[in-house]
Amino acid sequence: MDDRSAAAGDPAPGLIIVGLGPGDLNRLPAFHRHFLADPQRHVIARTRHHPAVVQLADSRRVETCDDLYAHMTGFDGVYAAIVDRVLESSARGATVYAVPGSPLIGEFAVRMLLEVRPATEVLMAESFVDAVTRAVGVDPLQRGLRVLDGHHLPHPLVLDGPTIIGHLDAPAVLAEVAASVARVLPEGAEVTVCADLGSSDEIVATVPVDSVAADLAGVRTSLYVDTEPAGLIGAVRVGLRLRAECPWDREQTHTSLIAHLLEEVHELLEAISHLPEEPEVDYVAYDGVEEELGDVLLQVLFHAAIAREKGAFSIDDVGTRLREKLVRRHPHIFGDVVAPTPAEVASNWQRIKDEEKGGAAPGSIIDRVGHGLPALQRALAVQTQAASVGFDWEAADQIVDVLAHEVDELRQALAGRGDPSHEVGDV
Repeated sequence: MDDRSAAAGDPAPGLIIVGLGPGDLNRLPAFHRHFLADPQRHVIARTRHHPAVVQLADSRRVETCDDLYAHMTGFDGVYAAIVDRVLESSARGATVYAVPGSPLIGEFAVRMLLEVRPATEVLMAESFVDAVTRAVGVDPLQRGLRVLDGHHLPHPLVLDGPTIIGHLDAPAVLAEVAASVARVLPEGAEVTVCADLGSSDEIVATVPVDSVAADLAGVRTSLYVDTEPAGLIGAVRVGLRLRAECPWDREQTHTSLIAHLLEEVHELLEAISHLPEEPEVDYVAYDGVEEELGDVLLQVLFHAAIAREKGAFSIDDVGTRLREKLVRRHPHIFGDVVAPTPAEVASNWQRIKDEEKGGAAPGSIIDRVGHGLPALQRALAVQTQAASVGFDWEAADQIVDVLAHEVDELRQALAGRGDPSHEVGDV
């Protein structure tokens, strides 16, 4: 370490990670620029596609990692190779690893480096999140802010508040992200494309989500989304508003909605019946299924809204309970149980369900059948449960004599020697 470095508070020789901020070199603190300009330190930049790197390369040698991106497939492999390159350099002498924006936001190779060398000095800088929030004029704490990776959008995509989607480094990625966002935003919604912030060429353009130009993609491109809540969350909030403000919705009860729920379920069943056999796909038929699923979902949201008013539960409680049940009843996925066949999965499900209900008492398997089913469907379910314990015939021709006997009993009942309704049930 020379006297100049010591006077500047230079860390010990070895590896230093420096954030370059979102734009030009002159936006960086003098402390950062000192290490980047130090001729005694080898500088490795993650990419040359950054104005600060371009400016720095005019005055000194800068090694970049763009060759790794060009010759390797898969980002995990690229990040691992970057880490190897940086560590090898730091083993030979003082090294600066320079990255766009903040070293701790979206810089996966930095995270890997810190796992290997946790004591590494990190010089923070302005992140792309800071640049975007400044450009669009939003306070991240005022309404909350979500930051997503364009290469790994979550499913379902929840857009219920200010959201920044970064890592839009290629036209195909930006186009796919815009399409995914468009599917859940209200019709006509606008988004803001932010590209090259912090430089003289920066772009901040608010456009309809279906008009985002894919050629704006780049390593410093982000999408800012802030519209009315969309997707599933949007449906929940619209349902709550209707319950609060619509005269018809306000007067509904759990009981009054039963007929509507049954009607919507049967319309869904009809829509499903129009789907072709696998593997053929009929998108027109699927459009009908999508619409009817929405109508059934409305009924679920409606009942949850009524229960929420009474302080019983909310739609979040419904989701949480369902998630817990699914995890509990799939120990072959979330535990160490082995169940390689559908039959074993179904058997485990029923066993766990019985345990949850306190255990099935001897002779009570019929209690597994819901009393709310339509009569014929409940009769089928009862017979299915009975067959599961051997109350069945092995072949159809064995039923003929039994059926003839039951028909004779029905004739006798119709002649006044029994209850016809019971005998019809036997038949």
